[in-house]
Amino acid sequence: MTQRALATPPRLPPQPPRSLRFAGMGKSGSADRTFGALGAGAAGALGLVLIGVAVSVARIAWPSIQASGFSFVTTSVWDPSRGVFGALAFVWGTILTSTVALILAVPIGLGVALFLTDLGPPHLRKPVSSLVELLAAIPSVVYGLWAALVLAPILRTTVQPALAKIGGPLFRGPNVGFGILCASLVLAIMLLPTIASVSRDVLRAVPAELREGALALGATPWDAVRLVVLPHARHGVFGAILLGVGRAVGETMAVAAVVGSRADISPSLFAPGYTMSSVIANEFPVASSELHIAALAEVGLLLFVITVAFNVAARILVARSNKSAAGAQA
Repeated sequence: MTQRALATPPRLPPQPPRSLRFAGMGKSGSADRTFGALGAGAAGALGLVLIGVAVSVARIAWPSIQASGFSFVTTSVWDPSRGVFGALAFVWGTILTSTVALILAVPIGLGVALFLTDLGPPHLRKPVSSLVELLAAIPSVVYGLWAALVLAPILRTTVQPALAKIGGPLFRGPNVGFGILCASLVLAIMLLPTIASVSRDVLRAVPAELREGALALGATPWDAVRLVVLPHARHGVFGAILLGVGRAVGETMAVAAVVGSRADISPSLFAPGYTMSSVIANEFPVASSELHIAALAEVGLLLFVITVAFNVAARILVARSNKSAAGAQA
């Protein structure tokens, strides 16, 4: 009996299926190397596309860069018939509309994010989150159509007359509805999903132990948010705001529909204006001279640089916030 037992070969553990063994080959496996190479190639291709776009636009804009030099961004005269091109009015319009839009959108977007993470009832957070995502899904041309047909008349008949009573350089001029104020309002609505969604993700990354510790010390939920959550997530929230700036600077169709399309520098929010993106959309189809096309390409190159800079800075800040949250959790 003992000899028989000794003659019995030892039982081997069950082997996993062939597909699972193939999937678990490890980093040194050929499949991992193949997929790693494909991923690296795709990432490199994206970088090449970005560089290719910048080089192509710069090449088209080169005649305008040679003709105008630095005065392109320091003068506001834009006269294609005389071959004079200065983009300062477009830069001013972009800065003014984006600033007003951020002033309106940041408090609301941050409030929505806090509602979804800390302050709102749990049964309402999912519906509100779905509404935020629906706002982001609406095409910009629909926002522009709504602003031209609905928002502008309301501003002309109700809002602008009331603001005109306040006076000052910001609220003077004819009540026409279209202009910087209308463009800023529609931009603020379009920025809300970006700021709210990114801020929500950043606030959710704050370790729960920090919230629980503040509440255990007797803080109210608002005190925990104000004194613990927001200071810890400040870099990520600022990154969300920068992403909103990048969206506001590059928005085209909605702004072009209501901004008024006049190359003028005015502090009034009632005045018509122009932005860098809207002037490209409006004038490129009718540009006839090579210098006019080059000037529009130079505006596009300037817009490209500004947008990339804001997006890169925002990504760095959001990544830094997530890293600090992960470190605090560890």
